[in-house]
Amino acid sequence: MNRAAAYLLAASLAIFAGWQGLAPLTAQTSSTAPDLESARQALDIARQQQRNARRRAENLEQETARAKEAEAKALSEAAALAARVQQAEAGVAAAQAELALVTRERRALDRRLAERREPLVRLTAALETMARRPLALAALQPGSLRDVVHTRAVLGSAIPVVRQRTAGLRGELARARDLENQRRAALGERRAAESRLEKRRRDMATLAERERVLAAQAAGGANREAARALALAEEARDLDELVGGFEQNAALRTRLAALDGPIARPAEPGAAPLPPPARRAASSGGLDEYILPVTGRVSAGFGEQIAGGSRRPGIVMAPRPGAQVVASGAGRIAFAGEYEGYGRIVIIEHEGSWTSLLTGLASISVRTGQEVGAGSPLGLAPRSDPSIGLELRRGGTPVNPLDRLR
Repeated sequence: MNRAAAYLLAASLAIFAGWQGLAPLTAQTSSTAPDLESARQALDIARQQQRNARRRAENLEQETARAKEAEAKALSEAAALAARVQQAEAGVAAAQAELALVTRERRALDRRLAERREPLVRLTAALETMARRPLALAALQPGSLRDVVHTRAVLGSAIPVVRQRTAGLRGELARARDLENQRRAALGERRAAESRLEKRRRDMATLAERERVLAAQAAGGANREAARALALAEEARDLDELVGGFEQNAALRTRLAALDGPIARPAEPGAAPLPPPARRAASSGGLDEYILPVTGRVSAGFGEQIAGGSRRPGIVMAPRPGAQVVASGAGRIAFAGEYEGYGRIVIIEHEGSWTSLLTGLASISVRTGQEVGAGSPLGLAPRSDPSIGLELRRGGTPVNPLDRLR
């Protein structure tokens, strides 16, 4: 057999060996499907939280512009800024999820290309070797010129087959270039989102300092209430008893507030007595708006079994390190401070005998007795291994917070 025939045989073997390597890749991608699906879910959640925070911020900013009283304006302003912080946090999470999605898909594609590259390299080497040999030199080799002509004819018919079998591979290479462009864009978006987040956090810190100074100037009765709350925390044997104590106090205040005040004397003798002051109408159910306190995923669900065989009375969320924590609903801060075994906690009394408990905060920016709205800033999550617990109770009975989300 002449050298040209040997090259033909090598090319044929390469095509045959590469037949399976150049086949469709649907079966090879099945192992990466769960990873890609989880990355897509994380991206969808982050984008949804980003949209929710932006919508809430826009509504609160409109409320701030409409507010006439300074207290209402300050409350809406703080909540709007906290919503912008959470929007930026969700933006960073979305950019990271998109980057992870692109990176996983790119790695899976690289593995598939590596498997398909070897037979193609052998085929390419054989064809290049034959292409470099002029036809005139082939006539000087042992064997007939007819073999050379036949070899070229066979190669001419093989080239269309090679093009057809490598069409999918060319598409995969184009996809690899597209993924690299997406990776660069995701990196740029993450840097921009992190920059926006840092700016929002600086604005939040400035506002918190301003509120702290105003709160210090208005201290007095608030300090006495904080001292009573601290005494109750020291007397409570566990967290359930602590929350129950504040619920009893809230129920007592509600009953007292419902009583009619003294009837004022008429201005003139014989005139009809003045009506009692109108009481504030309670909202329907007391939780017209209820939101999650942080952006992130739910890491532990309501009612899950925990140590000792009991059931979890709330949910646990895993936010970004140092994430902004906000009030889940409007109400009054019953307690804000350290509690043994739980770190810094916040208890919020809502209308309608509802109570929210948040645990795991690294810092607290509210004080006992302060009125808050849904989305008002409460503090920050820890920088290391953050885990924020949320419990919602009505009349002492735990309720799944996810069922009350608006």
